[in-house]
Amino acid sequence: MMNTPLSRITPAIPAWPCYLNGEFSNLREARVSVLDRAFLFGDAIYDVVPAYDGRLFLFDQHMARLERGLVEMRISNPLTRAAWRELAEELLAQHAVADPHDGGVRRQLVYFQVSRGAAMREHAMPSDLAPTVFGMANRMPVPSPEQRRQGVECISAEDFRWRMAHLKSTSLLGAVFSKQLSVDAGVADTIMFRDNLLSEASASNVWIVKSGRVIGVPKSHLALEGIRYSLLETICQDEGLPFVLREVTRAEVFDADEVILSSAVKELLPVVQLDRQRIGTGQPGGVFKRLYAGYERAVARTAAVPD
Repeated sequence: MMNTPLSRITPAIPAWPCYLNGEFSNLREARVSVLDRAFLFGDAIYDVVPAYDGRLFLFDQHMARLERGLVEMRISNPLTRAAWRELAEELLAQHAVADPHDGGVRRQLVYFQVSRGAAMREHAMPSDLAPTVFGMANRMPVPSPEQRRQGVECISAEDFRWRMAHLKSTSLLGAVFSKQLSVDAGVADTIMFRDNLLSEASASNVWIVKSGRVIGVPKSHLALEGIRYSLLETICQDEGLPFVLREVTRAEVFDADEVILSSAVKELLPVVQLDRQRIGTGQPGGVFKRLYAGYERAVARTAAVPD
């Protein structure tokens, strides 16, 4: 068999810094075993922490979710919370040097992944493996100003993923297919329903607004508890907006005054059309604008924290 040069396989991968098992390298050179269980089974937990002007945003909340996932997956946590923070800050600093870019607030993401480790392929979970720890920083691909001003279109689909959606595991094939449905349709995302009840989008939580009330689905194993749950609740309190978590029917989503997506990358993003049906007035609503202004204030407070 003819060997293909690595440069021909990965020409688009930048040589940005990354961390793997105690050593800093770059994305083109870092290597893991082909027997790593993340590669074979998706047997790993990950989290993504946003940063603004080099300062981590909601870091402790993201790490608490990572820690909960590791416990449920029975993977030992390889680092202390302080060590995770130190690693994240070093990755941000190295990435800022390797990939300088301008344009307002510098937005970055830190990606952490912990797999069970490498072992001969067997479904049962080995108990004596050293976890594989990977980290990298990269740009945050935020929505454009036009998308926030005009809103975006989504499609809907039945939620065909497994029923442990609260785990932020790397077993993401269901989310990949869900996202591809929206890509094929030329829209922003796919909003999913399970038995006619709202669950979440492919990589976002979904909120509806009705009569001034901000409504989201309950925290459960059927949807990932986004870190913006608590942040949105705080913003709603500041704005005097009712914040409610309960089951939301498909009909309620289509009848909502506003629909909003939330995630680390999207931050907050208004949905103005779903399955080609207009949501509310067909324009981003007043509640979204108040919530996003509160989100920007929270970001500004993070970026303004002194060293």
